[in-house]
Amino acid sequence: MYAYRLHELRAAELRRRAERDRLVQEALRARRAARRAARNSGHKETEGSVSTDRKRFVHAA
Repeated sequence: MYAYRLHELRAAELRRRAERDRLVQEALRARRAARRAARNSGHKETEGSVSTDRKRFVHAA
């Protein structure tokens, strides 16, 4: 009976962990979608892209 109870506890913990992981993935997908939507609508992202101004640096000799 003790082993069965441990099995139930472990199974419940795995279900909770899986649900938490699903929620995290859902939140990440929502953030990515929001960024994509903001980028496509012309608004700037909260974290902008790095400028690629190559003319500022001289080539090494």
